Amino acid sequence: MGTMLAQPPIPAFHAIPPMLRNRPTNMAVAPHSFLSATHQWTQSTRFGQYPFGFRTTYTVRVAEQSSSLIGDETPTEIKTELYQALEGINRGIFGVPSAKKAEIEALVKQLESQNPTPDPILNLEKMGGCWKLVYSTITILGSKRTKLGLRDFISLGDFLQNINVAEGQAVNVIKFDVRGLNLFNGRLTIVASFKQASKSRVDIKYDNSTITPVQLMNVFRKNYHLLLGIFNPEGWLEITYCRYLDETMRIGRDDKGNIFILERSNENSLQASS
Repeated sequence: MGTMLAQPPIPAFHAIPPMLRNRPTNMAVAPHSFLSATHQWTQSTRFGQYPFGFRTTYTVRVAEQSSSLIGDETPTEIKTELYQALEGINRGIFGVPSAKKAEIEALVKQLESQNPTPDPILNLEKMGGCWKLVYSTITILGSKRTKLGLRDFISLGDFLQNINVAEGQAVNVIKFDVRGLNLFNGRLTIVASFKQASKSRVDIKYDNSTITPVQLMNVFRKNYHLLLGIFNPEGWLEITYCRYLDETMRIGRDDKGNIFILERSNENSLQASS
C-alpha cells in the first residue's frame, strides 16, 4: 500500500453558437464563448454584446462541472463527486483509463486547495486508529499482475492501515482471497515506523512484514520480493488534505509521486493488525 499514511481537463470539440459562425474573422471572441459541443443550449444566459445591433442570451448546462469551473463548491460537494468517480475501479490498483484518472486527480487537487488543516502533523493524535484505502495511484499491471496470480485465482480484499501514534507505528494490512481446491483467506502485514519531518510530512521506515497463513506464503514465496516492492511504504508522506471536524477522509502524496485516499474504517484496529 506504499506510503498510505497520508496528475487536467480532457479536450473536447468546441462549437460556436449559431449567431457567431458568421462573425467577422478580425473580431475578437471572449474565451468563455467557446464551450463543449456536448453541452445543451437553451435561452437564458448572457454572452455579451454582438455586432449586429442585438444581443442573444444562452444557458449552458455543463455536466457536473459548472460549479467547479467557478470554484464555489464546498469540500463536502467535492468529496461526493470524488466518491462517485471512484465507483467501480477497485481502488485503481489494476489501473484506470486516463480520462478517469484525470477526473479523480482534478477533484483531489480541488480538495487540497481547500485543505483546512495545513499542519496536520502537529495534531497527529487525531489520525490514530484504523483507516481503509479507497484509491491509490499505485498499480499492479502486466507481468507483475500475472506473476502474483492476481488475474486468475487470487483476489484482493481490503487495504487497511492501523496507526498507533503513541508508538510511532503504522501497520498496513492487505487482504487476499485465494480460490482453488481449498478456498482460504490471508493477509500481508507490513509494519513501519514513522516520525515527524515537518508540520505536514512524516518520514517512514520499513520495519518488518509477514504473510499469513503459511498456505498464502507458499503461493507468494517465489515472488515475495515483487509483492513487497509494490507495497513497501518506506520514504516520506505529505498529508495534503484532512479535516479534523469530521475526520472521515485523508489524502496524502509520497516521495514517489503516488496519491493515497483513505477513509475511516469501522473495523476494529486489533483485527486490522492481527
